[in-house]
Amino acid sequence: MDILNRRRFIQVGSLASAAMLMPKFLKALERGELVPPGNKVLVIVQLSGGNDGLNTIIPYRNDIYYRSRPVLGIKRTDALSLNDDLGIHPALKGLKALYDDGSLGILNNVGYPNPDRSHFRSMDIWHTASQSNELWSDGWIGRYLDAQCKGCDKPTQALEIDDTLSLALKGEYSKGLALTDPNRLLGTSSNPFFKDLLKQHPQEADEHHNVDYLYKTMGETISSAAYISQQFKVYQSKENYPNTDLGKNMRTIANLIMSDINTKVYYVSHGSFDTHVNQQAQQERLFQQLSDAITVFTQDLKKNNRFQDVVVMTFSEFGRRVSQNASGGTDHGTANNMFLIGGGLQRKGVLNDGPDLMNLQDGDLKYNIDFKSVYATLLGKWLGADDGGILKARYNHLDFV
Repeated sequence: MDILNRRRFIQVGSLASAAMLMPKFLKALERGELVPPGNKVLVIVQLSGGNDGLNTIIPYRNDIYYRSRPVLGIKRTDALSLNDDLGIHPALKGLKALYDDGSLGILNNVGYPNPDRSHFRSMDIWHTASQSNELWSDGWIGRYLDAQCKGCDKPTQALEIDDTLSLALKGEYSKGLALTDPNRLLGTSSNPFFKDLLKQHPQEADEHHNVDYLYKTMGETISSAAYISQQFKVYQSKENYPNTDLGKNMRTIANLIMSDINTKVYYVSHGSFDTHVNQQAQQERLFQQLSDAITVFTQDLKKNNRFQDVVVMTFSEFGRRVSQNASGGTDHGTANNMFLIGGGLQRKGVLNDGPDLMNLQDGDLKYNIDFKSVYATLLGKWLGADDGGILKARYNHLDFV
């Protein structure tokens, strides 16, 4: 690559860094191509760092739980009762209210074969939906975008409300878009420097495909930003969202859902839940933020008749060890629980048995639901996609939707 092309590469690449996006799947749609009301939406909330599932859904009648956690165990009188055997963390009052009105489903003992206790490796497995002995470079939502946008009259879209794009949203041909503020994204992409640079783009030979890719990225980014910003103005929530990162991000998602933008998947992260030390205060604070944000978000959807069309799914890369450690926390474990929230759930409440603390493996919980079955259910039954093709294997569908 000659000096001129190096300079172009750096200049064009700076837009992707400044705007914090990974486009290609997203471009301005022609008038009349917006999806009609009733569009099914999936909102994924990643509980980063490995949330402690045993103190999330609490087996408060199990003596082994309290012997294993003499300090960390949530008292029976503090837990919010779900049924005779299980309660929910007292900071999750908003989720308990959703449980009571039939809008919450809880899956216990979710994991995968041969679990990995590394944050990075286990998160990659959850992001790609690979087996633990496979290394994949594309994510499950990214492959969904690849499949849905191939030969269709309009792209299927996914947005991550964050500064960077997660592996889950990166496909081989299509990628999601990461942004924190649609208006800031538009302001950055509207800089005259980038538009002038785009006009000057020469038709390079094939050996300069990296430069060509970045120019294409820049062009799609500019048109995508304008489209998202336009849709973002359609609805501005009047609900009092909490002034936390998660609260602000859920408000952004609600505004876009109510605009009927052609977006099927939203992705947001919350944490860190890596509670090796002083777990009680950290988990309680994060749960309070989660509960407050989800409560207002679901109220917003209900008031605007969109709750039936949205499923919120939470996950974490692994749970924690059954026994507390010497530092007032818990170390990396395996199987965990997941929350499913929405007005269109076919089954609600506690969907399967709680953890079996008498049948552990090396001090860890054994999984009995493969998380890829949850993905397959949401892809096939909620989003109407070919889950087997996207996940590269067939997994049993569950009956929560």
